[in-house]
Amino acid sequence: MYELKTKETDSSVIEFIEQVDNSKKREDAYRLLDIFTETSGYEAKMWGPSIIGFGSYHYKYATGHEGDAPLVGFSPRKAKISLYFAPGDKKREELLKVFGKHTTGKACVYINKVADIKEEVLKEMIKESITFLTEMYPSN
Repeated sequence: MYELKTKETDSSVIEFIEQVDNSKKREDAYRLLDIFTETSGYEAKMWGPSIIGFGSYHYKYATGHEGDAPLVGFSPRKAKISLYFAPGDKKREELLKVFGKHTTGKACVYINKVADIKEEVLKEMIKESITFLTEMYPSN
């Protein structure tokens, strides 16, 4: 059976951020921590060794694969900062048009720094992702 690599851990979010080498990226991580915590209403938790997640949901696919994941999150990676939102949310695409400088992957939005984006749009994307996932995967 497939074992999920990214699980919620008891590691310290602050200790993780303090280990970020680049001081500007560390500052941005603290700014994002404030934005995500305030906007989501959830406490920050480490997911795996490098993702700071907020809230969680349980998913189960038609294939039988299931697991838990954060509703939203971010990771201050070496190259770029990864922002994690719900894949498949149609409103995300609309919001990204006015978000600022970024690139995208399947579930990730990549930014170089917080100054490149509109924080109000980020807050809207956080709210939208949480709403989308809690409606798609209601807790029992």
